[in-house]
Amino acid sequence: MEKNIYGVFVAGGSGTRMGTERPKQFLDLGGRPILQQTILKFLYAVPEMKVVVVLPRDHMADWRKMCADLHFDVPQILVEGGMTRFHSVRNALEKIPDGAVVMIHDGVRPLIHTETVGRLLHECAGERNVIPVCPVTDTLKSLTRSPEGVLAESGQPDPQRAGLYGAQTPQIFLSEQLKAAYTLGYDESFTDDASVARAKNIPLTYVAGERYNIKITTPEDLEVARLLFSA
Repeated sequence: MEKNIYGVFVAGGSGTRMGTERPKQFLDLGGRPILQQTILKFLYAVPEMKVVVVLPRDHMADWRKMCADLHFDVPQILVEGGMTRFHSVRNALEKIPDGAVVMIHDGVRPLIHTETVGRLLHECAGERNVIPVCPVTDTLKSLTRSPEGVLAESGQPDPQRAGLYGAQTPQIFLSEQLKAAYTLGYDESFTDDASVARAKNIPLTYVAGERYNIKITTPEDLEVARLLFSA
């Protein structure tokens, strides 16, 4: 029997770096909130996917109204976000049974291609946990920042970019393995699901991500995303 597929869309943050009153996941992109566009990309690729949306408690009513106003009639399991991304994902995993495939995706990565979603799921078909990554292309510098915000050389050698990759989402797991990883206590090093799984010694498979699968965090990111989306 084929496994059920769950998509967990993490949008529990307030988006302070965006500098807007409205959280970034609710900003407009092509006539819909960014979060709706993100979910639609996955549903185009996996129509049978069960949708789990993690939101700040204070904005759940706003989200329901946006969905009603825009006829976004997608069945969803709504989950209250936690103090950190780790806690938000842990809350979502309580709604997911063992024996499923779970895709954890940032709610503000709406530019991923449907073909990429399908390819990553195919990589997972062999009972593997799949993490998309892209090679780092910038020259890296080791710097320090003063309390006044001034950058200076740290005195440490600059990191070599060879062998360094940036992790993306969706990160795809066998649900029972990821749920086992999230029984660990919180650690500041847990910046994504792969770091949690690795701490539990769960095997991971790294595959090529997608360069345009950017996370919208700043006003500049949103400007780029709107240009790419319209294209």
